[in-house]
Amino acid sequence: MKKHLIIFTRYPEPGKTKSRLIPILGEKGAANLHRHMTEKTLITVRELQALDPLSIEVRFTGGNLDVMQNWLGSDLIYDAQCFGNLGDRMRNAFETAFHEENTHIIMVGTDCPFLTVDILVQGFKALETHAVVLGPAKDGGYYLIGLNHYIPELFQDIPWGTSKVFKTTIKCCQTLNLSVSELPLLSDIDRPEDLESMEFIALKEIENKRVDF
Repeated sequence: MKKHLIIFTRYPEPGKTKSRLIPILGEKGAANLHRHMTEKTLITVRELQALDPLSIEVRFTGGNLDVMQNWLGSDLIYDAQCFGNLGDRMRNAFETAFHEENTHIIMVGTDCPFLTVDILVQGFKALETHAVVLGPAKDGGYYLIGLNHYIPELFQDIPWGTSKVFKTTIKCCQTLNLSVSELPLLSDIDRPEDLESMEFIALKEIENKRVDF
């Protein structure tokens, strides 16, 4: 078993990050929020790595290798996301990771600050007996997807950015007769209304911060 975890993120450049939150937080505040959540996600993943050996890959947009390494550290695997829609980019990342002989792969974004080590442990454990593991988000998407073999169909004809992503993915799994394990339902933070969530109270100070890059 060769475990691999992919973090999908972007360099937190003001004006190009968390655009839906810019009206509430401002360009620098939205970028700073994204920076904070990416760093929190990486901390969680590193905690898992300390318990259970796995490789960590950062798939990024914006910036370049140097700025990403200066930001998140030089001990990670880095690769720029390919061109195309979200599904194309996710499919490419999984295809490459399986080609490199990883056997159990989980991908997470950085919009879910409530992701825990326990949930990641559950995810990798589920891949021992299920083809697919999904972490559903309250907005109808998912914050985590894991596979134990390459399944490109899961990234085709999905209405990305809508409340139908999770349900459509589940239907695709059913059509392909794939076994699926579902993780706990969590909230993503990517819309103004998400900032009012009581679960988000621990991060509210981000709204008032403005960081220069």
